[in-house]
Amino acid sequence: MSVRHALLALLSEGPKYGLQLREEFEARTGEVWPLNVGQVYQTLQRLERDGLAESGDDAEPGPQKGFRITEAGAAELAGWLRTPPDLGSPPRDELIIKILVAVRLPGVDVHEVIQAHRRYVVELMQQWTRLKEGDAEHDLSLALAVDAELFRLDAVVRWLDTADGRLKRAALTPPPVRSTPQLRRRTGARR
Repeated sequence: MSVRHALLALLSEGPKYGLQLREEFEARTGEVWPLNVGQVYQTLQRLERDGLAESGDDAEPGPQKGFRITEAGAAELAGWLRTPPDLGSPPRDELIIKILVAVRLPGVDVHEVIQAHRRYVVELMQQWTRLKEGDAEHDLSLALAVDAELFRLDAVVRWLDTADGRLKRAALTPPPVRSTPQLRRRTGARR
């Protein structure tokens, strides 16, 4: 998630100060991703350094120092909004790595590992569903964030089910018979 670009988006609406940016970021993301105020000010300093934002006055950094987006910041934001994220290579996913390791680890029941993770993900989905039925009903940002998380978790469950099925089928299929290379007989005659 790009906090940098989210802050630029908020600044594009008009000048704001750090604490206000934090509060608005959390409200706009359905309060799913809490943001440390220190991270806000560190990001604002970098935005200023890069010429994408500027402070409204020469006061010391603090809760009342206002910031606004620059023309370069607006161009950066517009480009970011229209540029698809890099989905070309899969991210390193700890769950996938665990399953891949468990497959080859002696003495580990990979099916039990898969089911333990599956149960956990289903419990998470139930928690998110309860949140959706409660608070998210009246908060569009939260509803969208919850929907995204439910779809992501559903994909994890489907992958776990697919992996479990593939491993069970692989266990039933005997390994391919490898042909042994035939050795040439040496004879006394040279060619």
